[in-house]
Amino acid sequence: MKILVTGANGMLGQDLCPILEDVGAFVIETDVDNLDITNSELVSKFINEVHPDLVIHCAAYTNVDKAEEEPDKAKLINVNGTENLAKICGELDIPIVYISTDYVFDGSKEGAYTPEDSPNPINIYGKTKLVGEEVVKKYCKKYYIARTSWLYGHYGKNFVETMLTLAGKEEELKVVDDQFGCPTWTVELANGILKLLAMPYGIYHICGTGRTSWYGFAQEIFKQSHIQAKLTPSKTQDFPRPANRPFNSVMDNKKMCRNWESALHDYLELRNI
Repeated sequence: MKILVTGANGMLGQDLCPILEDVGAFVIETDVDNLDITNSELVSKFINEVHPDLVIHCAAYTNVDKAEEEPDKAKLINVNGTENLAKICGELDIPIVYISTDYVFDGSKEGAYTPEDSPNPINIYGKTKLVGEEVVKKYCKKYYIARTSWLYGHYGKNFVETMLTLAGKEEELKVVDDQFGCPTWTVELANGILKLLAMPYGIYHICGTGRTSWYGFAQEIFKQSHIQAKLTPSKTQDFPRPANRPFNSVMDNKKMCRNWESALHDYLELRNI
């Protein structure tokens, strides 16, 4: 199978591409340097020339706070870029996997969100990712929308690395304990994407199994790393940010991924090799 991956140089892409190759796929790695997804003519020409069997669309504007200051740029990449890909994939009948986010939800639900729940994003990033979902559904008959959350990996800035870095610099770490979600290792997401390909088209949640707060996540990071750190639980209101965050973005993943603590253990083990 010939698979085109956008955002191949990103945190997810750098884990996903080797995993796809390991199962025998021929991977066409693209990023902004060789495929500007915001250029519709270029996207159409590129896809027509290579004609992949599948497109996995990882490229995105992901800076949640910066998106509040740069809504047009976030829209250009997350909406227009996705629309350009969706149009040509729809025309050529090429299946597409669109990586979306838990931030399409407003966080008001008490339990875990299912793919059937109605989205209602409360920040610019979430709004642009939701419109991205909508254009995929509009132009493509063959699509997978894979929502993930609290992503971390070895090839990009993330919460795990931030906590480990700060532990050696700060006497006290204040971490919010009133936002809940599902930490997800990029490798778990990549393997979840592989599982999707044997499933019916539609919307799926691919995230770590279980739930925790950012505070609980930090506790587990230090516990598994055998690091003594002074952690203090704090509230969202204590850390004003440009973008609103949902208090609950826990998603029901139908056991598509392992327990988040187990995945974190393997991530930390590999990190220390």
